[in-house]
Amino acid sequence: MSGTTRTETDSLGEIDVPADRYWGAQTERSRRNFAIGEERFPRPFLRALGLVKQAAARANAALGVLPAERARVIEAAAEEVVLGRLDEHFPLVVWQTGSGTQTNMNANEVIANRASELLGGPRGSGRLVHPNDDVNRSQSSNDVIPTTIHVAAAEQLTHRLLPALRALEAELARKAGDFDAIVKVGRTHLMDATPLRMGDEWRAFATQVRQAVAGIERTLPDLHALALGGTAVGTGLNAPPGFAPRAIAELARATGLPFRPAADRFAGIAAHDAVVAAHGALRTLAVALSKIANDVRLLGSGPRCGLGEIRLPANEPGSSIMPGKVNPTQCEALVMVCLQVLGHDVAVGLAGAGGQLQLNACKPLLAFDLLASIRWLADAADSFCTRCVEGIQPNREAIARHLEHSLMLVTALAPVIGYDDAAAIAKRAFDEGTTLREAALASGLVDEATFDARVRPEAMLGAPPSVPREAMPGAAASVPPGTTHEADARSASDGMLGPSAKSD
Repeated sequence: MSGTTRTETDSLGEIDVPADRYWGAQTERSRRNFAIGEERFPRPFLRALGLVKQAAARANAALGVLPAERARVIEAAAEEVVLGRLDEHFPLVVWQTGSGTQTNMNANEVIANRASELLGGPRGSGRLVHPNDDVNRSQSSNDVIPTTIHVAAAEQLTHRLLPALRALEAELARKAGDFDAIVKVGRTHLMDATPLRMGDEWRAFATQVRQAVAGIERTLPDLHALALGGTAVGTGLNAPPGFAPRAIAELARATGLPFRPAADRFAGIAAHDAVVAAHGALRTLAVALSKIANDVRLLGSGPRCGLGEIRLPANEPGSSIMPGKVNPTQCEALVMVCLQVLGHDVAVGLAGAGGQLQLNACKPLLAFDLLASIRWLADAADSFCTRCVEGIQPNREAIARHLEHSLMLVTALAPVIGYDDAAAIAKRAFDEGTTLREAALASGLVDEATFDARVRPEAMLGAPPSVPREAMPGAAASVPPGTTHEADARSASDGMLGPSAKSD
């Protein structure tokens, strides 16, 4: 910023503002009074705020409460906000008034000063466009900020996070198909269990992502409901009749998303349950992705002294002291993102519960945490998919060795000789360090023919995965029109592994 200033005025009087900045008095007061951290509203929020101001100007002009020429320059200045050309003129941190009033006024002042310039007028005193009377006409911070949160979140979920997750789901499903011919040891409680197809393991990962996608999609309709037009408390005071549907129709047109007026604008201003629900879906996603990442790094542990059943891409050296070490860094980064999102979810829940009467006064926190979680999850899912999952290869030798030494294959003998005798065979093999086959034959409980006929891992897998995704209950809800997932054709079905007596 330059060292020169200009004088701006608000209801508290005069204050000096950097001459080369578009913001005004209220922004400057907030900038000075809230020197708390460095967290600012992200680009998607500022884009959405510009879209809201643009839509409001168009609606006001159409309703005859704002002169057409003034509306035109407000729209033009707001477009510069939408495109990010004025981001340096939004200096305020998130930690400010709980209504977000100062950031709404930041937008009003920036747009007013820029619009005045477009009309050939000055910034500050004598400007030709007023931040409150013109840019903020028919609005209040109390309905603008919730609307901005909804627009930004809906755009980022629809155009950023969901595509990243669908790509990850498709890649996981493709791996499942590639791995279907590989039989491996299952593990429960981190202990050896009965065998399964390696593809079954990876198909479960794809299903977790698909279910998380469906959960996120279920939150979108409530985010599409906008409180704009409710002004201060929901009554619509100072907004002309018809403002809300006109302005919101403009937002729907500009974004291509089905935004609509909220059925209850009072609730849209006083509470933010839609935001809490949306972040709750992100919490579920974070839980799923964390489980997947931890499983992948466990399966890839080693390379010689761990499970070592998969080989992870070697993206970078893993140690400053141990030569040749390569670590599962993409898994670790994804887990850290997921843990941060889980922390955000606690904050979002408390913020949602923290409103009083006609206003929730935690709006900036809700906006920042929701949009940050969306951004991080989308980036991490992209990175994990392209820099880890795509390059994973099975270690067939390790998988076969583990399967050969598994004592839990004895489960196949239980229907023939009973649970207790089968357990005795497994214990004998473990105690004596022999193979299961050797222990079984030495026990005299089964002969060679019976053992070889019953203890066949490939016969212990249940029906092959053949149920198409489209046939699965609820599958259609998570697939947008025109989207295909050919890699899903082998989705899991009920009873794939056959009947189970109990959960182990």
